[in-house]
Amino acid sequence: MGSSKVKDVQLVIFDLGGVILDIEYQRTQDAFSQLGIKDVDTLYSQASQTSLFDDLETGRISPQAFRSGLRTLAGVSLSDEAIDKAWNALLLDLPIERLGFIQRVKKRYKTCLLSNTNEIHILSFEHRLEERGILEIYRTCFDEVLYSSRIGKRKPDEEVFRYVLELFQIPGEKALFIDDSPQHIEGAASLGIHTVFLDKGEEMQERLAHLIS
Repeated sequence: MGSSKVKDVQLVIFDLGGVILDIEYQRTQDAFSQLGIKDVDTLYSQASQTSLFDDLETGRISPQAFRSGLRTLAGVSLSDEAIDKAWNALLLDLPIERLGFIQRVKKRYKTCLLSNTNEIHILSFEHRLEERGILEIYRTCFDEVLYSSRIGKRKPDEEVFRYVLELFQIPGEKALFIDDSPQHIEGAASLGIHTVFLDKGEEMQERLAHLIS
């Protein structure tokens, strides 16, 4: 993305998991397997997931209905606590320097968090930030925090990107989106949004350094 294009950008849209928050899908896959759920990698992964997970992420079903669905898949009685522990296993660290970088970006651009997530993960993730005393820092990094389960839309559907553009009242070419899932990048690019794909092992600060240089 050239410097001339950077000047046109007014909004930076950040993914959460894999960009700001470290996550590891394999940890939850392993934890689900230990609970007796079979073929976990076909049910839930970074690349794809079944309707049970889609419905949770778009708020079409409650956390309790999601847990019931997992009990059916496991074929055994599982406590809410056991399910939540396995489901939250993928949530790892959020290095505070990433928040510091976003604060610097926010001085020049509008900022938006756009995350495919759910109420169980939100509760766990935000509780951890609160325990570290950085929840308010996290929240103030963004002009808008958009969780899929609360807006009823999820990436990579075009409708969620249209929703963001309408919310900020800008065309796609004035927005930049960073994400670690290729299918999400494609969804944003289809509306003319500038995109940055963050590969595993790369740091957001390095890929977006041009925004604050």
